[in-house]
Amino acid sequence: MLKPQYKLTTKIVKNLTDIAEAKGIIEKAKLLPKHELRLKRQAMIRMSHSSTAIEGNVLDIRQVEALYANKKVDAPIRDIYEVKNYLKAIQFIEKLVEDDKPITEKVLLKIHSLVTNKTLPKEQSGHYRKGPVYVVKRRLGFPDEIVYTGPKATNVPYLCKELIDWINKSEKEEINPVIVAGVAHLEIAAIHPFNDGNGRTARALATLILYKRGYDFRHLFALEDYYNKDLPSYYKAINVGKNFEKRKTDCTSWLEYFVEGFREEIMNVKRQVAPLALRKIDKSIQSKIYLTEKQQKIIDFIDQMGKIAVSDVMDILKSPQRTALLELQKLRKIGIIKQEGKGRATHYVLK
Repeated sequence: MLKPQYKLTTKIVKNLTDIAEAKGIIEKAKLLPKHELRLKRQAMIRMSHSSTAIEGNVLDIRQVEALYANKKVDAPIRDIYEVKNYLKAIQFIEKLVEDDKPITEKVLLKIHSLVTNKTLPKEQSGHYRKGPVYVVKRRLGFPDEIVYTGPKATNVPYLCKELIDWINKSEKEEINPVIVAGVAHLEIAAIHPFNDGNGRTARALATLILYKRGYDFRHLFALEDYYNKDLPSYYKAINVGKNFEKRKTDCTSWLEYFVEGFREEIMNVKRQVAPLALRKIDKSIQSKIYLTEKQQKIIDFIDQMGKIAVSDVMDILKSPQRTALLELQKLRKIGIIKQEGKGRATHYVLK
């Protein structure tokens, strides 16, 4: 069984305390749906931009935003696939949490298949590597330098199973979710279970753990942003030595970095939420700011596609036409959407 070695230093404990306090404030903040939806959309865009940029993706934040809105972008096709793939991986994670599905090896492999779709051969996407793997540092004018050698391929399935078992056991032991996410991130980087896409898989898995353990912060954070702002510090913090067999076993320094980064991102979320929070409002308005799960699905669809028709609502809610129309009428009544077009061209957009 995996037994991560670390110490809960004063620095880690203080940052975890700050995170817990911010968590309460963010969860209780009353936000208008349009504000929360915008912040959530921005978080997903920042996640996808930063996590792929870390690996050398050339798309800028505006191009990522365009892809999120299903618009065409003039960029290398591989870079486009990487961004679209990461967006789909985050959506998969959200659905997994919504359906209360456990974290398993199958989930880990699914995340990898999503982030590497069409960028790796099919026999490698969503499958453990079959051969050795090396992390190489490119040096202009000099031979490439091998900076890390992963474990033998035959050991990878066992090591990943150990990690998943520990993640699930950690919940029973009530280990702080931020610590669990940090350890999981580091272990995937150390095991390097795949031919490519290890970093994106590690960061997505960490996000899944945080979402699933109640540290989702309304899906408004993008921890990847913190890494992308200072890549040398990220690589220095996640360094586990020259090879897996002789790796550093104590991960305290990495966790200090990881927890500090998460705290900084959550403080940014708190600062964004504070001016948008509804404080002194009358009860008639207050009752309008909360959406049901069905209404949220309708709003999410409009946010991605730009508009929605009755037939679309029937499809995503799996409901009859009468129910679909009723949900749309409720959203119109509280002023969130408006109707456009007539007859068969009738559709609804955000107001």
